[in-house]
Amino acid sequence: MKISKSKNYLYTDKPLFGLDIGHSSLKVMQIDQSGKKPVVSAYGVIRFNPEAIKNGVIINHEALASSILELFKNGLVGKITTKRVAIGIPAARTFNRVIKLPPKLSSKELADAVKLEAEQYIPVSVDQLYLDHTIINQSDKEVELFAVAVPKTIVDSYMQLASLLDLEVAAMETTIAASSRVFVKADRSDLPTILIDFGSVSTDITIYDKTLLVTGTVQGGGDDFTKLIANQLGTSYDEANIIKTKYGLRHSKRQAEITEVLSPLLEQMVKEIRRMQRYYEERYGEKNKIGQIVVMGGGANMPGINEYLTNELRLPVRGSEPWQHITFGRLQPPSSVEKSMYITVAGLALLNPREIFA
Repeated sequence: MKISKSKNYLYTDKPLFGLDIGHSSLKVMQIDQSGKKPVVSAYGVIRFNPEAIKNGVIINHEALASSILELFKNGLVGKITTKRVAIGIPAARTFNRVIKLPPKLSSKELADAVKLEAEQYIPVSVDQLYLDHTIINQSDKEVELFAVAVPKTIVDSYMQLASLLDLEVAAMETTIAASSRVFVKADRSDLPTILIDFGSVSTDITIYDKTLLVTGTVQGGGDDFTKLIANQLGTSYDEANIIKTKYGLRHSKRQAEITEVLSPLLEQMVKEIRRMQRYYEERYGEKNKIGQIVVMGGGANMPGINEYLTNELRLPVRGSEPWQHITFGRLQPPSSVEKSMYITVAGLALLNPREIFA
């Protein structure tokens, strides 16, 4: 989503950094793309009180700003050298839809068509939304758009936070769009792929075939997995988190009980993936079938999750592997377990200014 409120951002050659605000943690990253290979020049993560955000809207800007300043002061590896920022909007808080329209429409006609479509399928007044769209395919017969709508209350609250921190907002985009940018940097990104981004309290799912085509969100993420294990086994949250990351769903003495505990969330996820896969193959899959599933986000580190999804969906499943194409240079990189949680913010940091100002 391009931002054009109150300021005119014409300095397309200035660097920017990514800011990914999650349920209870936020991450930042700046990447230098001036050389042959992108190099991370700064990154960091900090937790904050989740009560600062309600229904996706930042309601305690001072508390969140304080956490960000603390991260910048004491929690960064490297140094952020710019005030320009690309911010991720949680995909679960947005509305997405592919729209097919007649060819050769003007920009205004396309925008009007997106607005009309939004009025029909979004249960929120269009006056309360920011709308944006990207052309994903066009021919002599039709033009195909990927439309995104975000509640103004969410975007405006992010803009208020940026203003409080004296940051210039270059762009906002959905977290899954940012994650897909990193996926493209990795090998085997030419296959039609289901991307699964495990967040703390929700899981974003998208189908990527040269561009985003289908998106969805299911409730339940890494924190929910941990809480279910804690409740079932009668342990503390921290103990349950250790059990989750040590045993997970892989073959072990605890595999059966952990799988049983997590099955309601896992089955819901598999059901949504199958629904999206059917939709894609009915609409686009005459020539191309889904070739793989790629998992990312903090929850992707749970042992056995890849094998579970492979068995259920009969597709090869692997983790996102962008770090062979993005280097940390002289910085101490995060641990292999932590790297996956930086996927989204890396995608934001890789945003090319030309994408914003084209």
